[in-house]
Amino acid sequence: MPLPKISEARELSDEKLAEEIAATKKQLFQLRLQKATRQLEKPHQFRHARHRLAQLLTVESERKRAAAQTPTSEE
Repeated sequence: MPLPKISEARELSDEKLAEEIAATKKQLFQLRLQKATRQLEKPHQFRHARHRLAQLLTVESERKRAAAQTPTSEE
């Protein structure tokens, strides 16, 4: 299973992006729970989930910075 591409995250709408972030955080919680109870079968899923979360948070912060910037107008 290859790591997800950031271009896929950039195509998401703001609402879908927030949903994906919440889902990925929940998935990481479930993986930690499985690890603690020694039920984790695929430890590589940690890397994939953390990578995906980092991508989603990066896209979210890029959008916030772009929205916060005010265009400079020359008089």
